[in-house]
Amino acid sequence: MKLLVYENLKHIVTQLFNKFKIAKPTPAIGRPKKISDLTAVALSLYKQHSTRATKKSVYEDFKEELKCSYKTLVVAINQAALITLRILFILMRLGQKHAHLIKYTDSTDLPVCLKKNADDHQTMRGLADFGRSSKGWFYGLKLTITRDHTGRLLGISFTQPGVNDRSIFRRINRDIFGILIADAGYVSKQLEQDMNEEGKRWLLIRPYKTMKKLATDWQLKLYEGRFRIEFDFRNLKLFYGLTTSLPRSVNGYLANYLHSLLSYALTK
Repeated sequence: MKLLVYENLKHIVTQLFNKFKIAKPTPAIGRPKKISDLTAVALSLYKQHSTRATKKSVYEDFKEELKCSYKTLVVAINQAALITLRILFILMRLGQKHAHLIKYTDSTDLPVCLKKNADDHQTMRGLADFGRSSKGWFYGLKLTITRDHTGRLLGISFTQPGVNDRSIFRRINRDIFGILIADAGYVSKQLEQDMNEEGKRWLLIRPYKTMKKLATDWQLKLYEGRFRIEFDFRNLKLFYGLTTSLPRSVNGYLANYLHSLLSYALTK
């Protein structure tokens, strides 16, 4: 089963490398890589897709085929994050061109460790911070995503939890048009004025229940569609290993996030 999953992912990665011309020419001099970029990306997606908790478990699955040290695999997977980011960027650009009229933006918490361990956590110190979500306080980052009605990933942003949601919204949706839906956490007349562009973009922000602002039935129907992006966050965390406290470097954390997002995006 593991080989079938991996071979399917490697086939998809090979198509992406060929289509987007990602493969680099083999250098004429110097030592060749023990793990190629294509294999590193495929193994990275395998880890996220199969919900392997650690790179060590991936190494145990493939050490006979890889014929390299565990450290070599770790370095290859972390370095492959730059290629994964490039593929994500291309997919998001293509998604924006062919996106459904209706889009959704929301954010979620990315804890890097248990809150009780925050004072002793060193790896992400300087990047992570304390924040508050619907589940309570956490120590980590905030992930903001824009996706369309059909599931295409259109924009991503990693920030500290305290960064203003409206500022992130402006930045992540600067080049995205259509009907943008946001929840009550983004309520702002100024944001609506800044983002609304006649004939190109219309921002609909769900009002607070206490606000004396009425929504039409069709607007309420659009707001209800936000459950799709909430499902995205749920699936990313439960089935694609988005949240973790195991990496031992900043590169390891960021690589995990990017590989998780690409693995999920390829299933949409």
